[in-house]
Amino acid sequence: MNSKTLNYAIVGLFSLLLVGCDSSNNETDDNNEEEDISIIEDETANSSDDVLISPISCNATYPIEFSEISNETATTSTAELAYIIDGDKTNKSSWASDDASQVLIAELNEAALIKEFVISWRTQSVSYYYDIDLSTDKENWINVIQTGQSEANYIIAKRIELEEKAQTAKYVRISLNGNSLNNQNNITEIEAFGCTKDTNHNIELIDWYLSVQTDEDDNGKSDSIKENDLDNGYFDPRFFYVSEDNGLVFSSTVQGFRTSTNTSYVRSELREMLRKGNTSYNTQGVNKNNWVFSTAPDSDLENAGGIDGTLDVEVAVNEVTSTGDDYQIGRVIIGQIHANDDEPVRLYYRKLPNNDKGSIYIAHERLEGDDTYYELIGSRSDNASNPANGIALDEKFSYQIKVVGHDLTVTITKDGGEVFTKLVDMSDSNYDQGGQYMYFKAGVYNQNNSGDIHDFVQATFYKIDNTH
Repeated sequence: MNSKTLNYAIVGLFSLLLVGCDSSNNETDDNNEEEDISIIEDETANSSDDVLISPISCNATYPIEFSEISNETATTSTAELAYIIDGDKTNKSSWASDDASQVLIAELNEAALIKEFVISWRTQSVSYYYDIDLSTDKENWINVIQTGQSEANYIIAKRIELEEKAQTAKYVRISLNGNSLNNQNNITEIEAFGCTKDTNHNIELIDWYLSVQTDEDDNGKSDSIKENDLDNGYFDPRFFYVSEDNGLVFSSTVQGFRTSTNTSYVRSELREMLRKGNTSYNTQGVNKNNWVFSTAPDSDLENAGGIDGTLDVEVAVNEVTSTGDDYQIGRVIIGQIHANDDEPVRLYYRKLPNNDKGSIYIAHERLEGDDTYYELIGSRSDNASNPANGIALDEKFSYQIKVVGHDLTVTITKDGGEVFTKLVDMSDSNYDQGGQYMYFKAGVYNQNNSGDIHDFVQATFYKIDNTH
């Protein structure tokens, strides 16, 4: 009989003795007996047998946070070791060791089913060597990656997928073995992905496709995930996944493959597709895949998939860049109307490193003309002061982009109900001429290409509704 069973037996016997006692026992004796029982129960509750971790079963894949990390080799300073699990992927937040063999053990905030990892290395010009083991108790380890090797000269950090080796774990052991040039180990960030529970989102994806910054088909441009694949559950934990709180997360690093040679920045962004997977309609053109302003010629109104439009979004911006050129730091586009070649509206969020709140502004581009900027919250300046009515990272807010004829209206609604609105008159913007088709975009379009390679922007979308 183990100690836990023995304790319960003692409690049960003690309870039977109490039932058989004479009711004339004094109150002091009754109180003492109740105190004795509570002590035995407390000792039982603290039994080490209760620490066992059961296997976790779930289908989602999202970031699993670490609580702490240690260097078991202890031959080098660990003062900066915490940098590699702090969520900051800039070069200033990294750790290095000149000794080839280093063993790091990271503890998760809670036990989780671990499915994959991403390791961002400080130096991309060499290949690093590593092994990964998982454990629930820090004593018994299961090897999931043996003689792993990173890719040299990579642009996007690779996924380290465990597949059938996915395990429930509370601890991750990373054994580092130097690189292809020397003994140095140099890491910017270690990320674990998996789940503690299943998640779901309420956003209809059949009328969107997704651009991400990878190039899996080697065509020199970013990959596009078409409507049906997106609707059938596509995800990539580096750029697009369902969060633990049931939102859709979009993330984009500074460097990556771009959608075309005409753009300078990378993105993880949805593009509206009214055809909903019906490939008999071309992506481009005035057709049933795109919409037009009601000021367009009658032939365009007849051929388009919609007339005028409204995009309603609930979102929280989670990360912005903190490195690079001053005019690029901290800015990201989170919503657009795109025309053939121009953009009737781009919606920006920008937070500077020394501010704890961000600003909101828009740009309106006249057809084949210049941009006009309008500030809704705070300033878009490179040295803007902290906006008193600004929006902090991780703070949920809503935006609406609406077009009726020549009227373009952008509305920001903060979580507390405060509303900011800008009406732009497009009478002189020339979008009323024939052949101009429109589509909404939503996600993160990183407006920084000069920062550290792993620096990134991220936002979680809880609602994306498009109507025409």
